[in-house]
Amino acid sequence: MDLFEYQGKSLYQDYDISHPKSSLVKDPKELQELKGLSYPVVVKAQVQVGGRGKAGGIKVANNPDELIELGNQIYGMDIKGHKVEVLLIEEASEILEEYYLSFTLDRSAKKYLMMLSAKGGMDIEQVAKDNPKDLVKLHISPSEGLDKKDLDKSIIEANLNQKYKNELSEIISKLYELFEEGDCDLVEVNPLAITNEGVMALDSKVALDMNAKFKHENFQILEDEIPIPEEEKFAKEKGLNFIKLEGFVGIIGNGAGLVMSTLDVVAEHGGSASNFLDIGGGAKSETVSAALEVLETDPNVKSVLINIFGGITRCDLVADGIVKATSGKKLKWPIIIRLDGTNSKEGLEILKNNPNDNIFISENMDEAAKLAVESGV
Repeated sequence: MDLFEYQGKSLYQDYDISHPKSSLVKDPKELQELKGLSYPVVVKAQVQVGGRGKAGGIKVANNPDELIELGNQIYGMDIKGHKVEVLLIEEASEILEEYYLSFTLDRSAKKYLMMLSAKGGMDIEQVAKDNPKDLVKLHISPSEGLDKKDLDKSIIEANLNQKYKNELSEIISKLYELFEEGDCDLVEVNPLAITNEGVMALDSKVALDMNAKFKHENFQILEDEIPIPEEEKFAKEKGLNFIKLEGFVGIIGNGAGLVMSTLDVVAEHGGSASNFLDIGGGAKSETVSAALEVLETDPNVKSVLINIFGGITRCDLVADGIVKATSGKKLKWPIIIRLDGTNSKEGLEILKNNPNDNIFISENMDEAAKLAVESGV
């Protein structure tokens, strides 16, 4: 689960990680009564998407009047489809140097991975592409933890300011503790900065491993603060794995790998998926009906691709679910269906015996994706 910046910084407090003093604003009226911060302050849109600075979602206010003006400008903005409903007002820092730091899991190496660079404040993907030597990588054994000698060596290799070696080592170690003890999938700070007040984490990008939710009471509190699209709420109530995307082809599949492959094939044919929807390995007719109901709530959907490979899932039950969900209805969009695997012949027979002018059957995934894209344009 990806957290807002302010949520990540609330976790910083638990590990005594230095960061700027701030206040949270959930209503523009609160800007008029904001006290306890020294100017200048940074007004930061709280959205779960990158590029907010370039979109105008981060601005500096030098006095209360500017704070109110800029806060009202940013509040309610649409940044890449995310509406700004929360502002973080933070004391501005005098930045002397900016660095990049992150901790994540390298599944292929079966170890944690620390990445450190002196090129903070920049797009780290671009740094890795253009100047890979500027990005130091350190694999960490989960059983052994972050070794201080390895950390000190990485700080030197990354060309960080050696005058602040001890402070950098301390804050990086604390961020690693947050990553490991806090059961995080990602802890990223960009920038980790040397300021006139010492080394501070000026930003926070934290993702939690929700498989560890049972270990952390605060996970539920943090989750409740994150708004999710109505489609995702509805899907969650139905027990479906659903993620809202920005495209126009509705995707229904069984198994995360198959759904991801379907998204890729749709993209290869010039289309874009409106969602990720995995009905699971043992999907029954009720599950398929629920999946179609979820897609009906999304106005962006122009066509639907149902891609099923029967293993545990029986294709005849999927077909039965499609018939029950569409029987007697005037469909909002064309549905393209590809069935293969367990009881696929029986499933196809069910569909043929219950025809619908807006339901089309394809023999393979590539053909189905092409038709779904063409039908939705």
